[in-house]
Amino acid sequence: DDSTLQLALAQENAADNMTDRLAALMGMVNSGSKIAEQPLKRFYQDFKDEALVVDKWFSLQAVAAPTDVKAVRKLMTHPAFTLKNPNRARSLIFSFCNGNPAQFHTLDGSGYAFWSEQVLALNKLNPQVAARLVRTLDHWKKFKPALKKQMQAALQKVAATKGLSKDVHE
Repeated sequence: DDSTLQLALAQENAADNMTDRLAALMGMVNSGSKIAEQPLKRFYQDFKDEALVVDKWFSLQAVAAPTDVKAVRKLMTHPAFTLKNPNRARSLIFSFCNGNPAQFHTLDGSGYAFWSEQVLALNKLNPQVAARLVRTLDHWKKFKPALKKQMQAALQKVAATKGLSKDVHE
């Protein structure tokens, strides 16, 4: 509710360390409230020169309950994001695909379509990172039929791609 969000905002404003700020941000971002927008911008501005902290900033948003594929795609347009940086790719893409099951495993298949796009893009830049992302769907056979079918289609799309690295193909 609004009073809880105001407490989180007050904590973020009064925090004298990054851990407290991140905890407050996590609560605000997970709520889906627009109240998180300014603190997120401020946090990025304060730590934009600290690569590991920026990675945490991306990850925090990727695993938030309201974050869906559309939101991840928007985050990928942020000037600090690049697929060429394996840590940055893991912070955003891996965090979303592995840490946000409610939004990744959706019946519309958008999470799996996103996954296959990213695997193929990463395959060209860094096959080892792409191969680690492939592991996200290792247990596809254990999911309910509607999801299993979509996962299998995404896996087949990747497997059928010409020029696939040995790491990803395996």
